[in-house]
Amino acid sequence: MLLPLKGIIPPMITPLKSNDELDRQGVEKLIEHIIGGGVHGLFLLGTNGEGPSLSYRIKKEFLKLSCEIINGRVPVLVGITDSSFSGAMEMAEYSKTVGVDSVVVAPPFYFPATEAEMINYVEKLAAATPLPFVLYNMPMHTKINLTIPTIHRARELGCIGVKDSSGDMANLYMLIDAFKDDQNFAVFAGTELYLPDAVMGGAHGAVAGGANVFPKLFVDLYNAALAKDHETIDLLKNQIIWLCNTMYVVSPSAARITISFKTALSIMGICSDEMALPLRKLEGADREKISMYLKEMKTKFK
Repeated sequence: MLLPLKGIIPPMITPLKSNDELDRQGVEKLIEHIIGGGVHGLFLLGTNGEGPSLSYRIKKEFLKLSCEIINGRVPVLVGITDSSFSGAMEMAEYSKTVGVDSVVVAPPFYFPATEAEMINYVEKLAAATPLPFVLYNMPMHTKINLTIPTIHRARELGCIGVKDSSGDMANLYMLIDAFKDDQNFAVFAGTELYLPDAVMGGAHGAVAGGANVFPKLFVDLYNAALAKDHETIDLLKNQIIWLCNTMYVVSPSAARITISFKTALSIMGICSDEMALPLRKLEGADREKISMYLKEMKTKFK
């Protein structure tokens, strides 16, 4: 795996036939759809991948199948976040056996840790994980905003990057500034709309959920940001703003964006739209709205 990581690394959804059965054909079709859009890597079992909701058996089946299909074409990152340290390490060990390039770790959920506790956690993590690791700042779900001292300590121990999904542009800029002189440490935006400004400001790319459905859109926006092509940036960013105001808000669920991605991909014939419990798929009029938005996307932004 070449460092630093860069570009568009979609947090791939996990196609399911039921809560405990993988949509294996859907996994293959989705991987080919995303890689065909020119992405620079794949992030499996993250938030959009419903990682915390899946059994270890399904996670392992999904990782093995995905790595076989990807076959080294792009780097593979895997979320191992768990409330149990040993559970996270079990997934890290398994990830290494199937050819994963790096693991991604958010703070353990349920008990909010102090900064001292998080530094201790990353020290134990660095000593135990068999793969390079990326930190994942996701305070909405973990109740913890990773501090720069914690991330600095992780970097000293071999951490190769951080994904910031705080939704706070100031926080993202502080991370970029803190690691601007480190050529092998990647800072990724986790908020799609921040992509162009973040990349022009020194970030290495974005973990953009919308690239599950529209991979080329996000790759083109990343390339436009690298080139500082403001005209193209404005055109493409307007498409993402439109998605944020339409497709992404159909469901009332806190996981509305992930549900919308699965629904859209199902309508496109790529994979099943089944969700892991407790989430539910869209049906009836809400599913029709997603279908309508997909059609409108094609005609509105030619």
